[in-house]
Amino acid sequence: MALKPIDNALPLPQEAIILGVNEENKTAASLPPADPIIDYISSGNLEPISDPESKIHGLVEELDSKDWTKVCESLNDARRFALYHSLLLFPILEKVVLVVVKAMKNPRSALCKTSIMASSDIFKVFGDQLLDSTNDAFDNLLLQLLLKASQDKRFVCEEADRALNAMVKSMTPLPLLNKLRPYVSHSNPRVRAKAAITISNSVSKMGLEGMNEFGLVLLVQMAADLLNDRLPEAREAARNIVTCIYEAYTRNEEQKQESWQNFCQSSLPPIHAQSMVKITSSQ
Repeated sequence: MALKPIDNALPLPQEAIILGVNEENKTAASLPPADPIIDYISSGNLEPISDPESKIHGLVEELDSKDWTKVCESLNDARRFALYHSLLLFPILEKVVLVVVKAMKNPRSALCKTSIMASSDIFKVFGDQLLDSTNDAFDNLLLQLLLKASQDKRFVCEEADRALNAMVKSMTPLPLLNKLRPYVSHSNPRVRAKAAITISNSVSKMGLEGMNEFGLVLLVQMAADLLNDRLPEAREAARNIVTCIYEAYTRNEEQKQESWQNFCQSSLPPIHAQSMVKITSSQ
């Protein structure tokens, strides 16, 4: 008796291979495309723009693109304008800073870091001119940098620290201290610590005249409050501020410690005055 052919027999090995390849292709097609790799270009490796007069007209629009990779490219263009064509950038500087801040808020780390790098170059070139903004552009930028310097992503945090240092180096201490002052009372302890460190770096650039102009008693009271902060970074910054004030205040005094003690006792509650004197007793 002849056997009937089986219709549902297993496919031949060659057919199985073809089917397997087709399934792999379907799987590959369903995977999302990988994010492009962004190159972080140092300031020294940025080159001038070939046709800056033409390019400047579309810069703000390009910075506000929906394509985040194009925004990264445009941020590097903004850096090139700052470094090599600052006169062309200055008329639209406030608009550029606001878009830089918007990019800094983006959850994409690559875009965030590139925008922070842009802020560093803008600080280096324009310095105190940023304080003249009429739309709170600088205030928004400062807050974002303090927030980014306080977050957990290390490479973003380190870039924000570098930007804050560039800000301190390029700006006059007194107006910068006035901008930083509210942040020593911020609800986020990390932001308070970063603000304290930045204030300490600014105070180190000041003499007694500048401290008096800001308010010597106010500065001492600020340092006294930070000495009791939760984070050790804030407390260390406070000690550095106290040392700077002490050195400036007693520079021409013969009885340095006595003069300092009298000043602290007249300006602070007894327990805070005692802490101040203790910090400088080894000077």
